[in-house]
Amino acid sequence: MYDPEELAAIREAKESWEDGTYGETVERFGEREETFTTDTGGQEVDPLYTPADVEVDYREDLGYPGEEPYTRGVYSTMHRGRLWTMRQYAGMGTAAETNDRFRYLIDEGSSGLSMAFDLPTQMGYDSDAAMAEGEVGRSGVAIDTLDDFETVFDGIPLDEVSTSMTINAPAAVLLAMYVAMGDKQGVPRDQLRGTIQNDIMKEYIARNLYIYPPKESMRLITDIFEFCATETPSFNTISISGYHIREAGSTAAQEIAFTLGDGIEYVEAAIDAGLDVDEFAPQLSFFFNAHNNIFEEAAKFRAARRMWAQIMDERFDAENPKSKQLKFHTQTGGSTLTAQQIENNVVRVSYQALAAVLGGTQSLHTNGKDEALALPTEKSVRTALRTQQILAHESGAADTIDPLAGSYYVEDLTDGIEEEAFEILEEVDRRGGMLEAVESGWVQRQIQDVAFERQQEIEEGERIIVGVNEFEVDEEPEMDLEEVDPDQEQNQRERLNGVKDERDDDAVDDALAGLREAAQGSENVMPHIVDAVKAYATVQEVSDVLRDEFGEYKPGR
Repeated sequence: MYDPEELAAIREAKESWEDGTYGETVERFGEREETFTTDTGGQEVDPLYTPADVEVDYREDLGYPGEEPYTRGVYSTMHRGRLWTMRQYAGMGTAAETNDRFRYLIDEGSSGLSMAFDLPTQMGYDSDAAMAEGEVGRSGVAIDTLDDFETVFDGIPLDEVSTSMTINAPAAVLLAMYVAMGDKQGVPRDQLRGTIQNDIMKEYIARNLYIYPPKESMRLITDIFEFCATETPSFNTISISGYHIREAGSTAAQEIAFTLGDGIEYVEAAIDAGLDVDEFAPQLSFFFNAHNNIFEEAAKFRAARRMWAQIMDERFDAENPKSKQLKFHTQTGGSTLTAQQIENNVVRVSYQALAAVLGGTQSLHTNGKDEALALPTEKSVRTALRTQQILAHESGAADTIDPLAGSYYVEDLTDGIEEEAFEILEEVDRRGGMLEAVESGWVQRQIQDVAFERQQEIEEGERIIVGVNEFEVDEEPEMDLEEVDPDQEQNQRERLNGVKDERDDDAVDDALAGLREAAQGSENVMPHIVDAVKAYATVQEVSDVLRDEFGEYKPGR
């Protein structure tokens, strides 16, 4: 800490430098830009930062890893004790192809699985539904019944892997299948590890892959919280996602503000449902994006941790330290990848991964270089995984905790992002909370305005995208792209029909009837969904029961 006299002297010396050494050089030669800002334009970047620019109380604002306010990390040893979980997002067209990719990734050193689902599955439709035509297995794996899950995880012991599932509206159904698979493998439920995304708020904000109205969606989420708190305590019940908010065009500050705002909404809903905050909050997790500006991104992660600890302490009186720890997964920015000169994407992904590690992520997915064009090939997935392994074992970035702490610039960025994000949350509160702000369209408009401005900057050349609007080359890319088998849709439908022919229809009907009765009342629906999927009820059959009882969400109505 510097005393006031020292800070005044530093401030005076900086002003002298700005007028003299620096100012004279700028006057003579100029600088690259008239004004420098962070990548998302939220903060102006000064030419130099000193102790006089940052008001940091070390114990109050930074503290120590594993202790409040968790700015420097949620665990005491962070990556010195255990490296982040290295996940690679995978979900090929069929269950068998996905199993092959999962086995390949495990053999190549991946320490966690990340499962992508096709659009019909994400919307609660089976592969033989009219709504599914042309989309089966295209954006991920098609899952219709537990039989598909059994194929996906054939030979993969669930007590040895952690699995993240990017599923939201029908998250309860896919979680039930994972629990059922664990039961079939003889894995105690308290040993199941992983995450379901289960974040319906961001679907209303950014992706539009929702089924049920907000109130009923919240009912499903709180039922999952309650079920997992007792049945699968090592499984993260939700991955509150800023990733898609950022992909839609938000700033870094908006990303964490709206994400933590969604988190507040879920905590309030669970408390209103009668749950104790310290029973379910330790199982909450978050999912953030990592873009190209290393310092802004690392500062964003540090600010988010500090903010969540304060929110859980002051708004919800949480007492369990784990309730205040913001644990998060990071994925490198899909929207930053370019179809032009796709080899450049390897560099982008590397810098983004570095930002995530410097920011203290618990889990990381690195995009394949070809994901701007198609699902990643086996070779590009391997390169993406090797990027993490080189970062972990060769770069030294994981050898000390929070290595950017104390940087005058990074601390200023951290404070600035936190201040802006809290201002956004205050506006959200004035508008009645995130649910009201989303249903009114206010949140979406904030993001759309930023996205429009950024696109204008790119088109006008004010924002350089290497290979797109600057440093271009006139050549066609030579790429071996992953292709979808045109016969897979029909094959999946035949597979589904085979399961329906062999299952016990009476058992399915009984399980669905039990689910309907629970949905009509206040009983937790999760045990009934587990019973239904164990009887080989389909994703759509379960979802349709809930559609009948809960209705479907129609924006603006």
